[in-house]
Amino acid sequence: MEEEASSDSLATSEEYELVCPEAPRLSIAGNGSQDQLQSHLGELLAEGAVNRELGRGADDQGGEAEMKTASESSPEETMPEPKPRSSSLESGPEVSGREQAFEEVAYLGCAAINAPRSEVEIQNNMAILNDQSPEQHIQVALVVPPDSEGVVTVYESSTRSEVASFPVQRILFCARGIQGSAEQNCFAFTCSHGNSAEEAIFQCHVFRCTKGGPAAVHRVLQSFAGAFRRTPRQPPGTLESSPPLSSVGTGVPNNEQVHTFEASLDVREEDTRGNFSACARDKDCFKFRCNTEKMVQVTIQQTTATQELGIERCFGMLICPGRHVKHSDMQLIGMVSMAKSTVGTEPTAYQITGRWNPQEPAFELLNTETSRDTKVYLTVAVDLVVTGVREPVRFVFETKAKIFPQAEKFWYFGRKPFHEEFFLRLREVDPEEVRQGHRWEVLGVSSGSQIRRKAALSLALDQHSPCQEPSPESASGDVDSDLDEPLLSGTGEVSKDCSADELEGWAQALNRWRQAGLEAGPPKTLGPLVRAAGVPEALRGEVWQLLAGAAQDPHAAQAYRLLLARDCPCEGVIQRDLHRTFPAHEFFRDAAGQDALYKICKAYAVQDPEVGYCQGLSFLAAALLLHMPEEQAFGVFCKVMAEYGLRDLFRNSFECLHLKLFQLERLMEDQLPQLYAHFVDLGVEAHMFGSQWFLTLFTAKFPLHVVFFILDLFLLDGMDTLFQVAVALLTMSCRDLLALDFEGVLKHFRVAVPKKYRSEEAARSLLKTAVGIKVKKLKRYEREYQLHKEQERQMEDPVQVLQKEKQRLMESNLRLERENDELAYELVTSKIQLRRDLDAAEEKADVLEKELQTATTALAELEEEKRRLDTEVGQLKEMCRRELQTAEAEAVRNTAILAEYKQICRQLSEQLEREQRRAKESLGVLQTTACPSCAALVERAIDEHGWPQLKKSSAGDCGRPQESAQLRQLELELAQTKLALVEAQCHNQDLTHQLSCASAELQASKSTWLHKTLSSIRDVARKEPSSSGLSKDPSVP
Repeated sequence: MEEEASSDSLATSEEYELVCPEAPRLSIAGNGSQDQLQSHLGELLAEGAVNRELGRGADDQGGEAEMKTASESSPEETMPEPKPRSSSLESGPEVSGREQAFEEVAYLGCAAINAPRSEVEIQNNMAILNDQSPEQHIQVALVVPPDSEGVVTVYESSTRSEVASFPVQRILFCARGIQGSAEQNCFAFTCSHGNSAEEAIFQCHVFRCTKGGPAAVHRVLQSFAGAFRRTPRQPPGTLESSPPLSSVGTGVPNNEQVHTFEASLDVREEDTRGNFSACARDKDCFKFRCNTEKMVQVTIQQTTATQELGIERCFGMLICPGRHVKHSDMQLIGMVSMAKSTVGTEPTAYQITGRWNPQEPAFELLNTETSRDTKVYLTVAVDLVVTGVREPVRFVFETKAKIFPQAEKFWYFGRKPFHEEFFLRLREVDPEEVRQGHRWEVLGVSSGSQIRRKAALSLALDQHSPCQEPSPESASGDVDSDLDEPLLSGTGEVSKDCSADELEGWAQALNRWRQAGLEAGPPKTLGPLVRAAGVPEALRGEVWQLLAGAAQDPHAAQAYRLLLARDCPCEGVIQRDLHRTFPAHEFFRDAAGQDALYKICKAYAVQDPEVGYCQGLSFLAAALLLHMPEEQAFGVFCKVMAEYGLRDLFRNSFECLHLKLFQLERLMEDQLPQLYAHFVDLGVEAHMFGSQWFLTLFTAKFPLHVVFFILDLFLLDGMDTLFQVAVALLTMSCRDLLALDFEGVLKHFRVAVPKKYRSEEAARSLLKTAVGIKVKKLKRYEREYQLHKEQERQMEDPVQVLQKEKQRLMESNLRLERENDELAYELVTSKIQLRRDLDAAEEKADVLEKELQTATTALAELEEEKRRLDTEVGQLKEMCRRELQTAEAEAVRNTAILAEYKQICRQLSEQLEREQRRAKESLGVLQTTACPSCAALVERAIDEHGWPQLKKSSAGDCGRPQESAQLRQLELELAQTKLALVEAQCHNQDLTHQLSCASAELQASKSTWLHKTLSSIRDVARKEPSSSGLSKDPSVP
């Protein structure tokens, strides 16, 4: 669970959720018995001291209210100085003049806690203990010491005996109950017990002020804040209006007052229905939609109980993109109104509302869509007229925002406003100078986030306030961004957007350069384009090659491949650096990107053995790889190392690097004398932060868009760019650096400086500042350095000089001998390898020659076989043609026979039908004549009608058996003829099938099936006459 600052706002309580598997376990000793509780706490106090751990925390009023002495605070703070802990105080605890004692306090108990700096757990324990029966609470007096070396002592009110004591240095965190809840009169602190960090246990002790309400709680925690504070060390350059958080409101002169105001900022956007709804908001930034009118609401309420200041009116609300902006840069918005409301005895709350149209030109940055990882700062200010104060009071809010498209939808978002605390420091004017009731003048206005940011940057947590100021979502984003881990290299996205006018200007400049010839150098119009906004991302690969002069070498790719084929002694070192180079970029997390990076570093290490590979060179190679193929990137890399002088920084024990650092220090001394003096006092030297800048060209730690901008200028102007960028970084961070100690300065360079330029706006501001810095004195500084070195050499003992020279020569000799041995070994190895390769080639040639002879013989045999098979195929085709002709003739003959048989069958069928009709008629006549009565009539009718054939048939009935026999013979002949026809058709089909099979087999096999096919055809030809002879019946004509 995160250790957040204490907060009295409901929003803070809603941000967290207790995720422990069980509710906090109460550990009140003796099951609630007061005597056992006292005994238990006494045993805890006897334990040995643990390592001092400075905590943080404060009451929700921010320690801004005036510190009251014992004589002017309240009647319950008039107790005498306490006696030794083991004694009983009959007349009440005694306090010294600086200690503060508080009566009317109830001790609710203690509970074990896992996260001593978690306000959520403290609030939960506070609620649980406050809900217990009042009989379990103990009325005590609380004595708070004046400094962190003292002890917080708890005395029982009834017996005046000491219940418990807690060294201030063991108290880790303080918090108070949430305003408006049942715990608003409660406060608690966590304390560590144990002899070591491993054995330490943490307990949360909860108290409640039975009288005085929240004001009494404020006074108690104010006294804790004074006890936690050591003698403050005012950082250099700290303004009186922005005191350290722990000192705000303490030690205020009698004629001055500090008033605390709790303020909230809420922004609403116009929706499709014409209403205004709350903007989406993450933990530390608003989410705006572009081209959408907005309503800004600021709510201000005074939280101190000393004297309420009335706000007469608000005469202006101002907005400006950015942070730390000048008052003159703020833009006034219209339709500002103010309303006020009072609830019970609470101070008056003032709500100020204004309409903001972000489409105005002044707000272009706040109306332009931001990239995925980009945020912009937003500053909102309100000018107030406060009753009794001469000057207007301006409260300034600084927050972050992300701009999304107008149609963007946010499904899950928070609606909590942005909270801020303001501390208004006033001084009473002389009565003679009072005009129109204005008794106060403004000394300064500071916000809680500014105070916390300065405290974090100065690392003043040591020996300072162990209480944290309650902060509702206070500048957590700023503190996180300043105190997080260092920015990973390769972070950030580079926008590829480029206006048409800008592309046209670049196209003209490049065309003019090509027409004049690349050897003539870049045209004069190219420099202003680069210095104005850098090279467009889409053109960087081409422009970098042109600026470096690497686009004119046609043999670079071939040389690169030859270098990769050679062995490199630095391969292990290069492999170890691959995963540390741009780990935040997706391209270098894959094997392809790392392989290309490895090849470039290896090729250069082979090409330049004097420099080889040094840690940091991979960052420059990675930046080039993101814009061009590896062969071209290697060419530009070599040009940068050789012609831009980067390789000189790695030679001769980094002698040239020492010169560059000396020049940087001299630039600081001339242009930033205050910062130079501060570094001298702290013992910070240029090599502690500048070595990496020069050796890596700022590519190791800064976001990618900053890296690319710097490389644009470096390839244009050379090594002077590095000094300009370095001085620009120091200039823009001067105020922060002046407020830091030695460790803080180094951490600021490592963490805060790269994160400061994560937005393209900040990067462009840096480059604009760098371009304007003059570095014309570098040559003079170089002469000073050479003179200084010469004086050192003259002051050295000649013997020592000779010894150093001897040592240098010995090292050089050893290096040359080592290189000679390596080359000799490489030569011998190469000869051996070449001999092996030659032997292997000869053996392979012999084998290939034998294989060639074998193949030639096989080819001749195959050609002979081919000729033989062609002859056989011709013969087979001729035979097939003859057989086919025979089959066709046979088929024609069979067709004729079939036609004749069909004619005969047709004639027989007709004859059969006639005979059947005649038989039917004769049968009818016979049946008629068989009847005696009808026979005469039939004969008469036959005679009358002339039907002699009936008589003939009747007379010829005697010959019917012969006709029946002839009919049966005809039917038998017809059946035999049909059978012969079927056999002929089957035989024809068999011949056709055999012919097709023979053709297929001829194509499939040459000689294997030849004889079988011929045999099959001969068998079929022999069988055909016999089959046809058997199928014919001799009785058929």
